[in-house]
Amino acid sequence: MSETLAPASRRRAIATIMIATAISTLANVIATIALPTMAHELGASPSASIWIVNGYQLVVTVSLLPLASLGDIHGYRVVYLWGLAVFTAASVICGFADSLPMLVAARAGQALGAAGIMSVNTALIRFIFPPSQLGRGIAVTTLTVAICSASGPSVAAAILAVASWHWLFAINVPLGLAALWLAWRSVPHTPRSSHRFDHISAGLNALTFGTLLLGFDGLGHRRGIWFVTSALGVGVMAGVVFVRRQSRLAAPMLPVDLFRLPVFALSVATSVCTYSAQTIAHLALPFYFQLAGGLSQVQVGLLITPWPAVIMIVAPMSGRLSDHYPAGLLGGLGLAVLTAGLLLMLALPPDAAFLDIVWRMAVCGIGFGFFQSPNNRAMMSAAPRERSGVASGMMSTARLTGQTIGGVVVALSFALTSGGIAHGVTIAMTMAVIFAAAGCVVSFARLGRRA
Repeated sequence: MSETLAPASRRRAIATIMIATAISTLANVIATIALPTMAHELGASPSASIWIVNGYQLVVTVSLLPLASLGDIHGYRVVYLWGLAVFTAASVICGFADSLPMLVAARAGQALGAAGIMSVNTALIRFIFPPSQLGRGIAVTTLTVAICSASGPSVAAAILAVASWHWLFAINVPLGLAALWLAWRSVPHTPRSSHRFDHISAGLNALTFGTLLLGFDGLGHRRGIWFVTSALGVGVMAGVVFVRRQSRLAAPMLPVDLFRLPVFALSVATSVCTYSAQTIAHLALPFYFQLAGGLSQVQVGLLITPWPAVIMIVAPMSGRLSDHYPAGLLGGLGLAVLTAGLLLMLALPPDAAFLDIVWRMAVCGIGFGFFQSPNNRAMMSAAPRERSGVASGMMSTARLTGQTIGGVVVALSFALTSGGIAHGVTIAMTMAVIFAAAGCVVSFARLGRRA
C-alpha cells in the first residue's frame, strides 16, 4: 500500500473531507441560529429546546474518542463512511421531525455521525497527503471550518427566508450523498491495529466527559449547587478511574501515552487555551454590540465576520509555512497577535466607529489563523501513524473542551456580575486575554522539544 494517494485520487479524497467537514460544522451553527424559530413551531419552551443544541454537543463529546479508537482498529475509511452515512440518514429524520423529542433524537444521530467524521478526518489527511505536505492538507480543513463558521448565520437566514426550518437539515442530504460517493471511490484504506475495542473504557469515557459537560453547563446556567457538585464530582471520580485504566493499556482510548510526548501534550494545552479564548470572544462580544451598543443582528454579524473571514486567507499560508517552520514558533507568534487583538477589543471605546471594530476583529483572526494549522500539524506529527485515529480524536476533544470552558466563563461572567452587560463582557474579555496569553506561552514552550 502506498503512503499517500495519486494527485487525482487526492483531489477527490480531499473534496469529500471538505464536504463532510462543512456539513458537520454547519449542523451546529445553523441549529443555534434557528433555535428560537424551531422552539416556537414545535411548541417547546426555551429551556427544553436548548437540548436541540446541547444534546448534539453532548453526543459528539462522548463519542469522539471511542470512534477514533474504532478507526485505529477497523480503519479510518470504515469509521468515516459510517459516520457520513449515519449523519445523512439522521438529517433525513431531522427534516421530517414534527415534535421536539423526535428532533432531539435525530440530532443525537446527527451528532454520532458527525463524531465519526471528526474523529478520523485529520487522521485520513495523513494518508492522503505526503508528509512534506501535511500542513497544507490540514489547512484545507481549517479553511473549510472558517468558511462555514463565517457563512453559517447567512446560510441559515437565507434558507429560513424562503423555506421552513426543516430545510436547514434536509440540505445536508444531497451533500452527504455526494460526499459518500466521493469517499467510496477515493478515501484510502489504512492500516489496522491488532488490539480490541475496550468497552469498559468507552463507558468510562462517556461517564467522564458526559457528567463533566453537564456539570459545567449547569455551573454556567446556575442550575443549583447540588446538581453541579454531583455532576462534577461523578465526572472527576470517573475521570480518575478512566485515566488509571488507560495508563495500563498498550493502546489506550484516551492517549495518555501520547501525553508523555512533550510536543503532543503542549499542543493539546495550546489548543484548549486558544479555543477557550476564541469562544469567549465570539459569545461575549455579540451581547455587547447588540445590548450595549444597540446594533441589529445583521450589524453584529458583519462585525463578527472579519475574524473567520481573515482565517480563510491566513490558514492556507500558515499551513504551508508549518511544513517548513516549527509549530511552536508559528503558533506562538500567532497567539501573541491574538492576545494583542483581544487587548485592543478590551480597550475599545464605547463610541467606537464601525471600522475601528472591524480592523481589531481582523487582527484577532490573523492571530488565530496562524495558530490553528501549525498546531494541528504538530499534534498529528507527534503521534505514530498507527495512532493517528486517537490523535485526531484528541484534537477534536481539545477543541470541544476549550469551547465548553469558554462558554462557562461567559455564562459565569454575566451571572456573577451586577454592573450590567458591559461589565460582564469586560470580565469575560479579560479572561479571553489571559487564555490567549497562556496559549502563547505554552506554544513557545514547544521550541527545541522533540516529539
